[in-house]
Amino acid sequence: MSLCIIMNILKNRSTLAVILLIAAITIGSCNSDKKEKEQQVKTQQQENAAEVPSVELVPIQKGKLSSTIAVPGELIPYQQVDLYAKINSYVKRLLVDIGSEVHTGQLLATLEAPEINSQLAAAQSRIKQQEVIYFASKATYDRLLSTSKTPGTISENDLEQAEAKKNSDYANVEAAKSSYKEVAANLDYLQIKAPFDGVITSRNVNLGAYVGPAGKGSDLPLFVVQDQKRMRLVISVPELYTGGLSSKSEVTFSVKALPNQKFSARVKRLAGALDEKLRSERLEMDVYNKDKRLLPGMYADVDVPVPTRDSTFIVAKTAVVISTEKVFVIRVNNHRAEWVNVKKGFQSGDKTEIYGDLKPGDKLVKQATDEIRDGQQVKD
Repeated sequence: MSLCIIMNILKNRSTLAVILLIAAITIGSCNSDKKEKEQQVKTQQQENAAEVPSVELVPIQKGKLSSTIAVPGELIPYQQVDLYAKINSYVKRLLVDIGSEVHTGQLLATLEAPEINSQLAAAQSRIKQQEVIYFASKATYDRLLSTSKTPGTISENDLEQAEAKKNSDYANVEAAKSSYKEVAANLDYLQIKAPFDGVITSRNVNLGAYVGPAGKGSDLPLFVVQDQKRMRLVISVPELYTGGLSSKSEVTFSVKALPNQKFSARVKRLAGALDEKLRSERLEMDVYNKDKRLLPGMYADVDVPVPTRDSTFIVAKTAVVISTEKVFVIRVNNHRAEWVNVKKGFQSGDKTEIYGDLKPGDKLVKQATDEIRDGQQVKD
């Protein structure tokens, strides 16, 4: 084979190799561009899906929401009294002790004050003294009156002075009798009696103890008497829930000592005003406790029924967003999210009342979050 032919063959092979190399590069570039375009389309689809979130919508409805609120309460005696000594004296007899059941007028203790007997005797002596003076002045007046019937014997002035003296002495007799009654009344104060049916829950004296009025003889009472057959359940209802409460409302409650038992009571007394510090209204219920299972001072967990209000918008709690700045729901209109400021009302279960610029038929996002921005496009 000649040299020219060989050179032509080599030249043709080099050209072919170059052509093949160019073709390979071109094909690789096309495949790379295609993959890049596919990746861009996929990324754009993901971004679009992220920018247009899918949401579940629920139509807003009007209704009435009934619920109960749980508030702490306290059981206190229907009646309670601290019994003190009226006068300074000593304990002579004790007839009851802690836990004793007593009845109205029952004698609980007797006291003694020897100086009262002396005061009583002195008061009685003053009565007799004033009576003697009165009888003398009355006799003088009677004689002058009888003599004055003879004209010219007694002057009118002497008769009037005698009558005035008689009346003054009679007044002194009545004053002495009143003083005697005052001293005698102290004898009744030496007998401590029960003011009503109840139980002695505290006794702070012993035989021979010196007692007296509160703040003088002792700061502690002789006895504390409580009426435990009927007690008061006292609660404070927050201002938000006070509207509509009445004496017909009935509550249920439980105590820690009897966790498996439920008790009921009807509202009897409403304060009719809010406490300035707690901003709540005091309510009292009468609780009959004949079997004495409940004790004064027990704390109770009370369920108070909240009365229904006029028709309001009722939504799921998840539809309300509570941020640091506002409380709002998300209304969807023409596939656009719209934040609507609202105020929350009563809550019951998974439902809550809301008040705001809404109307029946509006569609709200059921699972609302502040990640769904105001004005953002959404997909339902």
